[in-house]
Amino acid sequence: MRVRFAPSPTGKLHVGGARAALYNWLLARGSGGQFLLRIEDTDRERSTPENVEQILDALRWLGLDWDGEIDFQTQHEERHRAVVQQLLDEDKAYRSNATADDVKAYKAEHGADKGFRGFDHPTRSTDDTGAVRLRVPEGETVVRDLVRGDTTFRNVHMDDPVIARGDGSPLYNLAVAIDDHDAGITHVVRGEDHLSNTPKQLLVYAALGAEAPLFAHLPLLHGPDGKKLSKRHGAASVQELRAAGYLPDAVINYLALLGWGDEDDETEIPREELVKRFDIERVSKNPARFDEQKLRWLNGRYLRGQGVDALTATIKAHLEETGHGHMVAGRDDLLRIAVEISQEKISTVDDFWPLAGFLFTGPVDDVKAQEKWLDAPHLEHLAAVRDTLAGVEPFSVEAVDGALRALVGERGAKAKDVFQPLRVALAGTAISPGVFESAAALGRDETLRRVDAALGR
Repeated sequence: MRVRFAPSPTGKLHVGGARAALYNWLLARGSGGQFLLRIEDTDRERSTPENVEQILDALRWLGLDWDGEIDFQTQHEERHRAVVQQLLDEDKAYRSNATADDVKAYKAEHGADKGFRGFDHPTRSTDDTGAVRLRVPEGETVVRDLVRGDTTFRNVHMDDPVIARGDGSPLYNLAVAIDDHDAGITHVVRGEDHLSNTPKQLLVYAALGAEAPLFAHLPLLHGPDGKKLSKRHGAASVQELRAAGYLPDAVINYLALLGWGDEDDETEIPREELVKRFDIERVSKNPARFDEQKLRWLNGRYLRGQGVDALTATIKAHLEETGHGHMVAGRDDLLRIAVEISQEKISTVDDFWPLAGFLFTGPVDDVKAQEKWLDAPHLEHLAAVRDTLAGVEPFSVEAVDGALRALVGERGAKAKDVFQPLRVALAGTAISPGVFESAAALGRDETLRRVDAALGR
């Protein structure tokens, strides 16, 4: 089996493109085949080196390695032109000056459902001017699709497709078919937005007497609202997912399950198992819904599944990437503790700093939280908390927990009225890791210093 991923480098790698790349990769790795990478860079203005690198960077981050050298479509233009000339020489193609109005007039005369035929039409060019059209033969064109089943197109309804411009430069459908044929591609797995191109590409194969690959057209990705996935649904590219603190293995797991499901209906499937189990024929025909909240949940499981030491290293690397590395430098012990007490409350690596950064930088300035929890009645509770904490020995999570719960009983107060003022004094806001764990992480001296500051002492 030889499959390929052939993106156009016109921007960041969309998650739909990443899923197509993943499915090709899984097919190749699961069958012992090859996964090739071809950059379709014929749009010279948008296919910049920077955009190419964005594609490569996203694939590397996801761990989707390719076989052999990267192929660039523009490197094959001479080959494409030679095929165009071959088809012209064999009368399987012809030059035509037909305009859109000419095609419209043809259909008005012959019937709206009749495909344009220009070989014997007055607009056919007898010299080397005009676009090149491929002659559509009689009969039918059958798209054999592993996802959608066979789809039959009656050739009588298909216009003779334009395969090259007047200057001889090839158009997409010819170039793709030639490149796939020359690369020995056996299976073309891509989004269903390419389905309308497939019959035209099959006509190229037929004209050359070449065997066509099998196809698998993947349903498009929608957002939770059922509409085509876009930036309004959240992160829509691999780079945005990376910046938001997702783990590549979690993204791979989630993308694999978008439209495909294993018989066991599991949610968390390691990469190695995906390679063993993936079956393209089990991909659904229906659009899959990309729900970032579900990805967050799955990513949280992957985060915690690393173990504290590995998660600490992951978070430290992310903090360095996002400009916070200097704030935790030389404080590895506190960072590990902060990760340990935060891990149940974070879903992405990027969640860590907003939640636990106060342990390193001091309380944040959340005015609403302070107005609610540091008013006069709550400051009375906080003063009692301060006196209690001053005598806790040892200053551990368990000891702080026991002492403060006892204080709640002594004061006949609600737990939140005692605990929340302490939380706001330590963090500056009402959302943080566990309040007992936060106090123990800061230590007695720093905890009392922050409480005193909240009390105005």
